[in-house]
Amino acid sequence: MSCSLAIAQNLVKNPSFEIYRECPKALGTFNNNVTHWTSPTQGSSDYFNSCSKVMGAPENFNGVQYPRHGDAYAGIYFFAPGDYREYLQASLKRTLRKGQQYQLEFYVSLAEGSDFAIRDFGIGMSYQPLEINTKKPLSRGKLFQSKGNRHHLVEVNHPDFYEDKSVWLKISTVFIAKGFENYITFGNFRNNANTRKVRTKRKETKKGAYYYIDAVSLIRDPTSTSASMESISLDSLHVLENVHFNFDQFQLNDQARTALSTIEEQMKQHPELHLEIHGHTDNWGSPSYNQNLSEKRAKTIAAYFIAMDIAAERITWVGHASTRPRASNGTAKGRAKNRRVEFVLREKEP
Repeated sequence: MSCSLAIAQNLVKNPSFEIYRECPKALGTFNNNVTHWTSPTQGSSDYFNSCSKVMGAPENFNGVQYPRHGDAYAGIYFFAPGDYREYLQASLKRTLRKGQQYQLEFYVSLAEGSDFAIRDFGIGMSYQPLEINTKKPLSRGKLFQSKGNRHHLVEVNHPDFYEDKSVWLKISTVFIAKGFENYITFGNFRNNANTRKVRTKRKETKKGAYYYIDAVSLIRDPTSTSASMESISLDSLHVLENVHFNFDQFQLNDQARTALSTIEEQMKQHPELHLEIHGHTDNWGSPSYNQNLSEKRAKTIAAYFIAMDIAAERITWVGHASTRPRASNGTAKGRAKNRRVEFVLREKEP
């Protein structure tokens, strides 16, 4: 059974923190570095980019983590001694529609330097941007003291603690908009006493729970459109779920071609779209061999679209070897998930 793709616009500006004013040179410069994002409190949120030697990606003061997408990500303390908190705030492309259901997704990875992990992630949406002089939690009482503003708070609760320090974990929720939301803020709105946390295996001085954040997506909930439509948000990373590769292989099978045909149809219907293709491998083999194999996988997908009369200048591709695992490489099932191709649709070439 084939399905159609519905293009859904990601309402978060600069969703993967790729657009910046200046390459980060020190801790706590997020507010000055990243376009369309701010630090809404006095907490010193951080920006990491591969362009930096000090605040690099993958290597930085908190350990090693490759970006989920692109060359950058953000980092904040969701839990720290003394109720210290950091937050990230983004402006949306348009006001959310009252009564409309939306789907929010973003990825987190616990930094290696953390000795705690949490299970609850707070999202605050507001009519006006937040600018609050505090380093403490943004409690409901503190938020609703701001005159002239309106607030909508959502918390994503998970049965497990997000304590994996090697892979990116997706956090997602669905909510109904109240109709005034222009800004979205990420962080922990609870104080330390009410934060559900667990001690990790790290045995050092208490440093708290520091998480990297990447690939933020806010779209109209695809389940509210049509059961026969699969929604693809622009400017967001998506896995080609039905495109799998056997170990050490990069050829396409019939099932893969069927999956690619739906994207081909959208590329032909929307000539303004540009396609990014990202190839990946598991961690078996040398880094140089896996890099070559991941490039071959991405190039194979690009060649398919070019053969289907999609202009080559509308397609870019890159290989990442095994540096961005989707699952653990410790099992055969996990390695199979890592032998994958991902894609991003954009309205124009970046």
